[in-house]
Amino acid sequence: IMFPRDLISGFFLLSEVFIGFIGNSLLFVLYMYTFLIQPHLKKPIDMIFTHLTLVNVLSIVFRLIPDVMASFAVKLLFHDVGCKVVLYAYSVTRGLSICTLFFLSAFQAITVSSNHSKWAWLKSKLESCIFPSLFFIWIINTFLYIPMFENVKDQINFTVVGSRYSQTYCRSNQVRRYTTMPLVTALTIRDTLFVFLMMWASLYMVTLLFRHNRRTRHVHSSSVSSQASSEKKATHSILLLVGFFVFFYFSNTFVTFYSLHRPKGSPVLDLISGALSSGYPIICPYVLMNNRKIISKFMSSFSNLECTFSTRGCHG
Repeated sequence: IMFPRDLISGFFLLSEVFIGFIGNSLLFVLYMYTFLIQPHLKKPIDMIFTHLTLVNVLSIVFRLIPDVMASFAVKLLFHDVGCKVVLYAYSVTRGLSICTLFFLSAFQAITVSSNHSKWAWLKSKLESCIFPSLFFIWIINTFLYIPMFENVKDQINFTVVGSRYSQTYCRSNQVRRYTTMPLVTALTIRDTLFVFLMMWASLYMVTLLFRHNRRTRHVHSSSVSSQASSEKKATHSILLLVGFFVFFYFSNTFVTFYSLHRPKGSPVLDLISGALSSGYPIICPYVLMNNRKIISKFMSSFSNLECTFSTRGCHG
């Protein structure tokens, strides 16, 4: 039996999956195109952006698709092993997301810092630190969430109660009980620290941008280097990403704590929580595309490729 609320929820989540998956996949393909076809145009920060889009895709897959399946009463994977795997994978990708964004904001803050700042000595080492840092992020998050395997229990029940499934997905009902206090404490400290550092790095970049704009206010735009303009656009994109992340993070935290103190579960709160927790990976690629030098590069390359196979069209 399917209820209208379940169908509405299912189609809403399905639309989120489609929008987020298309955006992140397109951006990932564009970055890979730059790496493989035009490696001379790639910048060090592009590797971090590529990693972020990949993490976003994984977050959408492990956060939204199980909820979509549950909304349409698909029982596949909703058992003890499936519950543990999905919960673990989503938790790891969530950790990767916050760590990657922190690394991205710190990377850009150092990049745009003055050559006389105390961070200047790090500039020459940034590019060589990217791959080891991303690898370290994966290792830490992969092992950090292992304890949840021992605590997640399969209590999935697809019996319909009222207008919703009593337990559509183990995460929404078991997340309150699967963790031990040390893990909860470690995750809380990590999230709080990284969010604070992201906000600090963003404030630092805003200050630098303000000073730069004040210095160049009376300078003609043509005298501003393309490199400076590129860094400015990248900084704007990162500031937007951090802003959206902080908004979704605190909004979802508020809704989660509110739902924990309710005597009964609410399908509306579950839907809001799902939308907020998946909002950032859905919006992220479109924020990055707003800067879109990478898209203009791709279109320019595509035009050149077209000219190669159609010389008459290009010269005719």
